[in-house]
Amino acid sequence: MSQSRTTPAEKRRIFRKLHESGCFIIPNPWDLGSARYLQSLGFKALASTSSGAAWSQGLPDNGMGRTQVLDHLRMMAAATDLPLNADFENGFAADAAGVGESVRLAVETGIAGLSIEDSIAGGLFALGTAVERMRAARLAIDAAGGDVMLIGRAECFLVGLPDIDMTVMRLKAYAEAGADCLYAPGIRTAAHIRAVVEAAHPKPVNLLVGAPGGLSLAQIAELGVRRVSVGGALARVAWGGFMRAARELAESGSFDGLADAVSHPSMNALFET
Repeated sequence: MSQSRTTPAEKRRIFRKLHESGCFIIPNPWDLGSARYLQSLGFKALASTSSGAAWSQGLPDNGMGRTQVLDHLRMMAAATDLPLNADFENGFAADAAGVGESVRLAVETGIAGLSIEDSIAGGLFALGTAVERMRAARLAIDAAGGDVMLIGRAECFLVGLPDIDMTVMRLKAYAEAGADCLYAPGIRTAAHIRAVVEAAHPKPVNLLVGAPGGLSLAQIAELGVRRVSVGGALARVAWGGFMRAARELAESGSFDGLADAVSHPSMNALFET
């Protein structure tokens, strides 16, 4: 695997520039090969996925420890010339000091941005605690130079609290605590997206799209969203193809599931470049 020729500082400058206008897709690779392939398609930035990375290690989402995640981010950041946004889960600590230390270590891996969640064990941190954690992440980034983007995540919709007013209140608090970009995974309707974009203004908003059948990219851009990620969806697509083919082998001895396989020469050509 070739190493990036672009320095972390250059990647971070490019990443910030991407958030100034327009709307871009930031897809989520789960390993070095998927990252290299996404770069070959012309995407401008990448984002890690906690679920996709964990599944590749035979673990459930959030099953990787901090050391594993830091090693993964270091390899991913070095694998391509694209800026990498880290899915840094909840900062691998409950208290603000622990979050600050985790973020300091994450910045050293060469990432261009990282997100901090406000959820714990299926619920949410109290707002005051969540704000302290976000502020600690901001201070850690500033101490390292301040060029890594901090993304504040309100997990309300993912933990069974689909309350847009609560989500907006939390995102505003995270923006005031120093978040550069705001993110509310789980929102889907135009009304909810518009409410988040208006609350975050002038800071950019990330939207998660994990399934087909919703708004188009043009409609999402029209609502003012700056970037669109897909979380573990690409990893799930890959696992879906693998599982179908493997199941046919196991259950009926059929090789039909191998029909859509990419050719061996094509795979080698991708990684020889």
